[in-house]
Amino acid sequence: MRPVGAFLKWAGGKARLVSCIVKRVEHESLDIQRYHEPFVGGGAVFFALRQADLFESASLSDDNEELAETYRVVRDGVAKLSRHLRDHAREYDRREGIARAKYYYTVRDQKRPRSPAGRAARLIFLNKTCFNGLYRVNSRGKFNVPHGRHVSPRILDRDGLRDASTALNGTEISSRDFEDACAKAEPGDFVYLDPPYQPLSETSLFTSYTKHGFGPEEQRRLRDVFDDLTTRGVHALLSNSDHPDIRELYKGYHLREVPMGRSINSKATERSAISELLISNFGALDLLRRVATGAR
Repeated sequence: MRPVGAFLKWAGGKARLVSCIVKRVEHESLDIQRYHEPFVGGGAVFFALRQADLFESASLSDDNEELAETYRVVRDGVAKLSRHLRDHAREYDRREGIARAKYYYTVRDQKRPRSPAGRAARLIFLNKTCFNGLYRVNSRGKFNVPHGRHVSPRILDRDGLRDASTALNGTEISSRDFEDACAKAEPGDFVYLDPPYQPLSETSLFTSYTKHGFGPEEQRRLRDVFDDLTTRGVHALLSNSDHPDIRELYKGYHLREVPMGRSINSKATERSAISELLISNFGALDLLRRVATGAR
């Protein structure tokens, strides 16, 4: 079940992980002053934590400026956005088959609309009608996902957009590198990191959410940022694939396997269920406090 307010489809659904994160935060009884999410993506965790009223304020960020702008438009200008989406929905719904695909590719390949609301509507329209809700760009930063096979996609969801706008009210939204975003976090804050995952195989390689990609060097830099958050006394959770390299990077932290209920392999007969890792520094922070206070 999608959290109230989540208005985008996003690859790698977080339904099970969201539930685990909410329960973990509630179990730890964290008194969160400010919530930070530097890889906001579809925002499922933010909306779930907001719905559970588990933080006082929030700062969302993503290296993808077009995505960050879309969040700001939903927060500040949902009425104009809805009008643009209504036009896309009318044009798309009145077509069938090849004509629908043609309209999709026309919108995908057009020059960026001039207004923020027009650009946000374009992103949401493509997200709702592309293949499998993927967001992928090439080396020039151009969205290049093919058209999906949707019978009746919900291009304009007025109630969902209003809910998202309400949830985003007062939230800081920016486009910046994850390291810069995490540098703002302070003790008493909570950071959730959902980076492009370490590929489990060469055929599952998919890290092109921005034109810069997200390879092994970025994964190591992210681990260094996680270490820095821990040293500074900031609670943090990170999700990633259950890969030996990720386990090695976060050795010493608490790693929990979360079964995701989906399978991978190009051959149907060889598919097997996979799990993801939910990595936390909560225990490490407790140890640092005991050391600092001389407690045993």
